[in-house]
Amino acid sequence: MTLLTRTGAVMARRQVLWTLVVRDLKVRYSRSVLGYLWTILDPLAMAGVYFFVFTFIFKARKIGEQPYILFLIAGLLAWQWFSGSLTDTSRALLAEAKLVRSTNLPRELWVVRVVIAKGIEFLLSLPVLAGFTIYYMVKGQTHINWGLLFIPVGFVLQFLLLVGVGLLLAPVTALVTDTQRVVRIFLRMFFYLTPVIYGVHAAPERVRVLLELNPMTGVMELYRAGLFAREVNWESVAVGTAVTALIVAAGAVVFARLERAVLKEI
Repeated sequence: MTLLTRTGAVMARRQVLWTLVVRDLKVRYSRSVLGYLWTILDPLAMAGVYFFVFTFIFKARKIGEQPYILFLIAGLLAWQWFSGSLTDTSRALLAEAKLVRSTNLPRELWVVRVVIAKGIEFLLSLPVLAGFTIYYMVKGQTHINWGLLFIPVGFVLQFLLLVGVGLLLAPVTALVTDTQRVVRIFLRMFFYLTPVIYGVHAAPERVRVLLELNPMTGVMELYRAGLFAREVNWESVAVGTAVTALIVAAGAVVFARLERAVLKEI
Protein backbone atom coordinates (compact mmCIF):
# COMPACT_ATOMS: atom_id res chain seq x y z
CA MET A 1 0.00 0.00 0.00
CA THR A 2 1.23 3.47 -0.89
CA LEU A 3 1.52 6.37 1.54
CA LEU A 4 -1.60 7.99 0.07
CA THR A 5 -3.55 4.73 0.35
CA ARG A 6 -2.62 4.27 4.01
CA THR A 7 -3.38 7.91 4.74
CA GLY A 8 -6.78 7.47 3.13
CA ALA A 9 -7.42 4.39 5.26
CA VAL A 10 -6.74 6.38 8.43
CA MET A 11 -8.93 9.27 7.28
CA ALA A 12 -11.75 6.85 6.51
CA ARG A 13 -11.73 5.88 10.19
CA ARG A 14 -11.55 9.47 11.46
CA GLN A 15 -14.64 9.01 13.64
CA VAL A 16 -12.98 6.09 15.42
CA LEU A 17 -9.77 8.10 15.61
CA TRP A 18 -11.55 10.99 17.28
CA THR A 19 -13.26 8.63 19.74
CA LEU A 20 -9.86 7.23 20.75
CA VAL A 21 -8.41 10.72 21.14
CA VAL A 22 -11.29 11.77 23.43
CA ARG A 23 -10.87 8.55 25.41
CA ASP A 24 -7.15 9.23 25.88
CA LEU A 25 -7.75 12.75 27.13
CA LYS A 26 -10.48 11.64 29.54
CA VAL A 27 -8.38 8.80 30.95
CA ARG A 28 -5.35 11.06 31.35
CA TYR A 29 -7.16 13.56 33.53
CA SER A 30 -9.89 11.46 35.15
CA ARG A 31 -7.96 10.79 38.37
CA SER A 32 -5.99 14.02 38.46
CA VAL A 33 -6.95 16.74 40.92
CA LEU A 34 -5.51 19.55 38.78
CA GLY A 35 -6.35 17.88 35.47
CA TYR A 36 -5.67 20.15 32.50
CA LEU A 37 -3.64 22.55 34.64
CA TRP A 38 -0.73 20.08 34.58
CA THR A 39 -0.45 20.82 30.86
CA ILE A 40 0.55 24.40 31.59
CA LEU A 41 2.16 24.07 35.03
CA ASP A 42 5.10 22.00 33.79
CA PRO A 43 6.25 24.38 31.01
CA LEU A 44 5.59 27.41 33.23
CA ALA A 45 7.72 25.95 36.01
CA MET A 46 10.55 25.13 33.59
CA ALA A 47 10.29 28.59 32.02
CA GLY A 48 10.63 30.12 35.48
CA VAL A 49 13.74 28.07 36.21
CA TYR A 50 15.47 28.88 32.91
CA PHE A 51 14.47 32.54 33.18
CA PHE A 52 16.03 32.77 36.64
CA VAL A 53 19.21 30.91 35.65
CA PHE A 54 19.95 32.76 32.41
CA THR A 55 18.67 36.19 33.46
CA PHE A 56 19.82 36.51 37.07
CA ILE A 57 22.72 34.07 37.39
CA PHE A 58 24.43 34.05 33.98
CA LYS A 59 22.94 37.41 32.87
CA ALA A 60 22.87 36.11 29.29
CA ARG A 61 20.92 39.00 27.75
CA LYS A 62 21.42 37.96 24.13
CA ILE A 63 20.65 34.25 24.40
CA GLY A 64 17.10 34.77 23.12
CA GLU A 65 14.64 37.45 22.07
CA GLN A 66 13.31 39.91 24.62
CA PRO A 67 11.16 39.62 26.66
CA TYR A 68 12.99 36.38 27.33
CA ILE A 69 10.22 34.75 29.38
CA LEU A 70 7.88 35.04 26.38
CA PHE A 71 10.58 33.52 24.16
CA LEU A 72 10.95 30.65 26.65
CA ILE A 73 7.25 29.88 27.00
CA ALA A 74 6.73 29.73 23.22
CA GLY A 75 9.59 27.25 22.92
CA LEU A 76 8.75 25.12 25.94
CA LEU A 77 5.10 24.66 24.98
CA ALA A 78 6.14 23.38 21.55
CA TRP A 79 8.81 21.18 23.12
CA GLN A 80 6.28 19.67 25.53
CA TRP A 81 4.19 18.50 22.58
CA PHE A 82 7.31 17.12 20.89
CA SER A 83 8.72 15.24 23.88
CA GLY A 84 5.34 13.95 25.06
CA SER A 85 4.48 12.64 21.59
CA LEU A 86 7.81 10.86 21.15
CA THR A 87 7.53 9.21 24.55
CA ASP A 88 3.96 8.00 23.98
CA THR A 89 4.12 7.12 20.27
CA SER A 90 7.17 4.95 20.91
CA ARG A 91 4.94 2.64 22.99
CA ALA A 92 1.68 3.27 21.11
CA LEU A 93 1.44 -0.27 19.72
CA LEU A 94 2.57 -2.00 22.91
CA ALA A 95 0.18 -0.04 25.11
CA GLU A 96 -2.82 -1.11 23.00
CA ALA A 97 -1.49 -4.54 21.97
CA LYS A 98 -4.84 -6.37 22.33
CA LEU A 99 -6.77 -3.83 20.26
CA VAL A 100 -3.99 -3.59 17.68
CA ARG A 101 -4.14 -7.37 17.17
CA SER A 102 -7.89 -7.87 17.35
CA THR A 103 -9.24 -4.98 15.23
CA ASN A 104 -8.95 -4.31 11.53
CA LEU A 105 -8.22 -0.62 12.08
CA PRO A 106 -5.22 0.83 10.22
CA ARG A 107 -2.36 0.38 12.69
CA GLU A 108 -1.03 3.87 11.92
CA LEU A 109 -4.15 5.15 13.65
CA TRP A 110 -2.68 4.23 17.06
CA VAL A 111 0.26 6.53 16.42
CA VAL A 112 -1.78 9.38 14.97
CA ARG A 113 -4.19 9.37 17.91
CA VAL A 114 -1.33 10.04 20.33
CA VAL A 115 -0.02 12.98 18.29
CA ILE A 116 -3.51 14.48 18.00
CA ALA A 117 -4.19 14.12 21.74
CA LYS A 118 -0.89 15.80 22.59
CA GLY A 119 -1.58 18.43 19.94
CA ILE A 120 -4.91 19.28 21.59
CA GLU A 121 -3.08 19.73 24.88
CA PHE A 122 -0.68 22.06 23.10
CA LEU A 123 -3.56 24.11 21.69
CA LEU A 124 -5.18 24.30 25.13
CA SER A 125 -1.94 25.71 26.54
CA LEU A 126 -1.74 28.56 24.00
CA PRO A 127 -3.95 30.89 26.09
CA VAL A 128 -1.03 31.02 28.54
CA LEU A 129 1.24 32.27 25.77
CA ALA A 130 -1.46 34.74 24.72
CA GLY A 131 -1.74 36.01 28.30
CA PHE A 132 1.99 36.69 28.58
CA THR A 133 1.95 38.33 25.14
CA ILE A 134 -0.85 40.70 26.12
CA TYR A 135 0.94 41.53 29.38
CA TYR A 136 4.15 42.52 27.63
CA MET A 137 2.24 44.39 24.93
CA VAL A 138 0.60 46.52 27.62
CA LYS A 139 4.05 47.20 29.06
CA GLY A 140 5.29 48.14 25.60
CA GLN A 141 7.98 45.46 25.58
CA THR A 142 6.68 43.52 22.59
CA HIS A 143 4.44 44.04 19.58
CA ILE A 144 2.66 41.30 17.68
CA ASN A 145 2.80 41.33 13.89
CA TRP A 146 1.42 39.52 10.85
CA GLY A 147 3.84 36.66 11.55
CA LEU A 148 1.15 35.25 13.89
CA LEU A 149 -0.36 33.79 10.71
CA PHE A 150 2.54 31.34 10.61
CA ILE A 151 1.51 29.65 13.88
CA PRO A 152 -0.96 27.29 12.13
CA VAL A 153 1.75 26.48 9.57
CA GLY A 154 4.14 25.61 12.39
CA PHE A 155 1.43 23.48 13.99
CA VAL A 156 0.87 21.46 10.80
CA LEU A 157 4.61 21.05 10.25
CA GLN A 158 5.15 19.81 13.80
CA PHE A 159 2.16 17.48 13.54
CA LEU A 160 3.58 15.86 10.39
CA LEU A 161 7.02 15.61 11.96
CA LEU A 162 5.65 13.87 15.06
CA VAL A 163 3.55 11.45 13.02
CA GLY A 164 6.60 10.57 10.91
CA VAL A 165 8.82 10.00 13.94
CA GLY A 166 6.04 8.06 15.67
CA LEU A 167 5.67 5.74 12.68
CA LEU A 168 9.39 5.04 12.94
CA LEU A 169 9.47 4.51 16.70
CA ALA A 170 6.26 2.54 17.35
CA PRO A 171 7.10 -0.65 15.40
CA VAL A 172 10.78 -0.57 16.37
CA THR A 173 9.87 -0.27 20.07
CA ALA A 174 7.38 -3.12 19.76
CA LEU A 175 10.20 -5.33 18.48
CA VAL A 176 13.01 -3.91 20.65
CA THR A 177 11.68 -2.58 23.96
CA ASP A 178 15.03 -0.98 24.84
CA THR A 179 14.09 1.70 22.32
CA GLN A 180 12.04 3.40 25.04
CA ARG A 181 15.20 4.00 27.06
CA VAL A 182 16.98 5.27 23.96
CA VAL A 183 14.13 7.72 23.38
CA ARG A 184 14.45 9.10 26.91
CA ILE A 185 18.20 9.64 26.47
CA PHE A 186 17.67 11.12 23.01
CA LEU A 187 15.13 13.64 24.30
CA ARG A 188 17.51 14.87 27.00
CA MET A 189 20.22 15.47 24.42
CA PHE A 190 17.95 16.77 21.67
CA PHE A 191 16.48 19.41 23.98
CA TYR A 192 19.81 21.25 23.96
CA LEU A 193 20.18 20.80 20.20
CA THR A 194 16.83 22.52 19.69
CA PRO A 195 16.49 26.33 20.06
CA VAL A 196 14.08 26.14 22.98
CA ILE A 197 16.00 28.14 25.59
CA TYR A 198 18.22 29.99 23.12
CA GLY A 199 17.96 31.45 19.64
CA VAL A 200 19.93 30.15 16.66
CA HIS A 201 21.65 33.54 16.51
CA ALA A 202 23.22 32.85 19.92
CA ALA A 203 24.96 29.68 18.69
CA PRO A 204 28.47 29.73 17.21
CA GLU A 205 28.54 29.97 13.41
CA ARG A 206 29.88 26.43 12.97
CA VAL A 207 27.03 25.02 15.05
CA ARG A 208 24.20 26.84 13.24
CA VAL A 209 24.35 24.51 10.25
CA LEU A 210 23.71 21.54 12.56
CA LEU A 211 20.87 23.37 14.30
CA GLU A 212 19.18 24.21 11.00
CA LEU A 213 19.12 20.50 10.10
CA ASN A 214 16.91 20.03 13.15
CA PRO A 215 13.31 20.23 11.83
CA MET A 216 12.15 21.68 15.16
CA THR A 217 14.28 24.76 14.50
CA GLY A 218 12.01 25.78 11.63
CA VAL A 219 8.93 25.01 13.73
CA MET A 220 10.19 27.30 16.51
CA GLU A 221 10.81 30.04 13.97
CA LEU A 222 7.20 29.86 12.80
CA TYR A 223 5.75 29.86 16.33
CA ARG A 224 7.80 32.89 17.39
CA ALA A 225 7.54 34.85 14.13
CA GLY A 226 4.62 37.01 15.21
CA LEU A 227 5.86 37.72 18.74
CA PHE A 228 9.14 39.47 18.07
CA ALA A 229 10.30 42.18 15.68
CA ARG A 230 12.74 40.16 13.59
CA GLU A 231 12.90 38.44 10.24
CA VAL A 232 11.93 34.79 9.98
CA ASN A 233 14.85 32.50 9.17
CA TRP A 234 13.27 30.99 6.07
CA GLU A 235 16.29 28.80 5.46
CA SER A 236 15.59 26.98 8.72
CA VAL A 237 11.93 26.63 7.79
CA ALA A 238 12.74 25.29 4.31
CA VAL A 239 15.31 22.79 5.62
CA GLY A 240 12.95 21.71 8.41
CA THR A 241 10.13 21.16 5.92
CA ALA A 242 12.36 19.03 3.69
CA VAL A 243 13.64 16.96 6.63
CA THR A 244 10.08 16.50 7.89
CA ALA A 245 8.96 15.22 4.48
CA LEU A 246 11.82 12.70 4.49
CA ILE A 247 10.96 11.55 8.01
CA VAL A 248 7.28 11.08 7.14
CA ALA A 249 8.19 9.07 4.05
CA ALA A 250 10.72 6.97 5.97
CA GLY A 251 8.24 6.42 8.81
CA ALA A 252 5.54 5.21 6.42
CA VAL A 253 7.93 2.76 4.74
CA VAL A 254 9.37 1.39 7.99
CA PHE A 255 5.93 1.02 9.57
CA ALA A 256 4.55 -0.85 6.56
CA ARG A 257 7.52 -3.22 6.39
CA LEU A 258 7.57 -4.02 10.11
CA GLU A 259 3.81 -4.27 10.62
CA ARG A 260 3.58 -8.05 10.15
CA ALA A 261 6.57 -8.69 12.42
CA VAL A 262 5.02 -6.45 15.08
CA LEU A 263 1.68 -8.29 14.96
CA LYS A 264 3.50 -11.59 15.51
CA GLU A 265 5.53 -10.14 18.38
CA ILE A 266 2.77 -8.47 20.38
